[in-house]
Amino acid sequence: MGYGIVRAIGPNVTFVDAGCVRFTRDDDQTLRLREVFRRTTALIAEHLPDEMAIEAQFFGKNVQSMLKLGRAQGVAIAAAIQRDVPVVEYAPKRIKQSVTGNGNATKEQVAAMLQGILDTGGASLGTDATDALAVALCHHYARNGHATASRKGGDWGAFVRNNPGRVR
Repeated sequence: MGYGIVRAIGPNVTFVDAGCVRFTRDDDQTLRLREVFRRTTALIAEHLPDEMAIEAQFFGKNVQSMLKLGRAQGVAIAAAIQRDVPVVEYAPKRIKQSVTGNGNATKEQVAAMLQGILDTGGASLGTDATDALAVALCHHYARNGHATASRKGGDWGAFVRNNPGRVR
């Protein structure tokens, strides 16, 4: 389970924290759900978010994986509800579109745009964490009336022009 936390003040957004909650294959499903609840509750207590955004489930071929993901999302939502934190959900394509301007962007493209937009300080974040940060950024854009990063000059061309030192 990835998490990403940003601070938004008006139209400005900055990186705060990101990471992953990892499990071993041997962990019992109920113990995993308990840990999702505990970690989500702890992150809420530490960062005191105004809102929580999550990625909506996508339809896949593996029904068991979808069921497990749905349970974990439900537990994370319950942790937020318990702390009176409103929860908003976004579809995967909308998240990618919002961050990169392309709803079919790869995880690598999303991660590269996030690095440029949020300046994560060069932290090496895994895909679960960058996915979570993308959800947070999508929510920020949605709340501030921006459909995509490109409305803020965040398309690839603008990114390269505005950040020559970050492009390798």
